[in-house]
Formats: sequence, structure tokens, C-alpha cells
Amino acid sequence: MISKAMASLAVITLFASSPALAQLVIYPAKGQSAAQQQKDEGECYTWAKNQTGFDPAQASQAAPPPQQPVGGERAGGAVRGAVGGAAIGAIAGDAGKGAAIGATAGIIAGGARQRQKQSANQQATAQQQQATEAQQQNFQKAYAACFEGRGYTVK
Repeated sequence: MISKAMASLAVITLFASSPALAQLVIYPAKGQSAAQQQKDEGECYTWAKNQTGFDPAQASQAAPPPQQPVGGERAGGAVRGAVGGAAIGAIAGDAGKGAAIGATAGIIAGGARQRQKQSANQQATAQQQQATEAQQQNFQKAYAACFEGRGYTVK
């Protein structure tokens, strides 16, 4: 069986390690005991989580945004370009030269596709980080409001 002290330590560790709560300083302005403050921490955490729909303890376990697979775009572009270039070159009388020109153009186009995918992946990751930060801020406001309503000073 877990002792009361161990349970309290676990709750404090959870709160201290959470980025959404790490910036708050909570002072028992009306002489609340340490035991009362621990109880209020747990209740305010639950209340803020219910109000915002965000749980800071779960935020670090969030799945990353879907990523587009990156790789092989240049080789694929070279193959497609070579095939198209060979067809055009055959009409003009030199399939080999047309294939070479087409492959070069395909490599360039494939590189552009690869950069677009990488950019889209980076943008999706940045958007998810911004959304998580906004949720953390909302949670922190709710958590602080709960404490203030219970007579604590929160900075």
C-alpha cells in the first residue's frame, strides 16, 4: 500500500514536472496548511483539466502530426523525366539525348517536391506545438483561477 507521504510526493512531482504548471508560484495567503494546499492542488488540477479539456500530464505523450514520407522524389523524377524525354527525343530523332534532358528536368522537379514535403512536415509540427502551447496557457489560467478562488495568491 502506498503511504500518504508517497502519494503526496507523486502529486507534487507531477505538478512540478508539468510545463503548464512550472511557471506558477502559489502562496497560501489565508494560512492554508501544506496538507490543504496539496488537496487543493489535486482538486484544482482536476477542475482545470475538466474546464479546458487539456491534461498537461498527457501532453508529452501526444502523437506527432501525420508526416508526408520524404525520400526518393529526385530518383522518381529522374525516371519519369527520362521516360518522357526519351519519348519526345524519339520523335525528334535522338531518344538518348531526350532521355538525358528529361532525367535532369525530373531530378530538379523531384527536388522541388521533396522540399515542399519537408516544408509541409515542418509546418504541421510547428502548428501542433503552437496549439499545445495555447492549450497549456488555457489550462494554466484555469488552474490559477481555481487557486485564487480558494484564497491563494498566484503569480
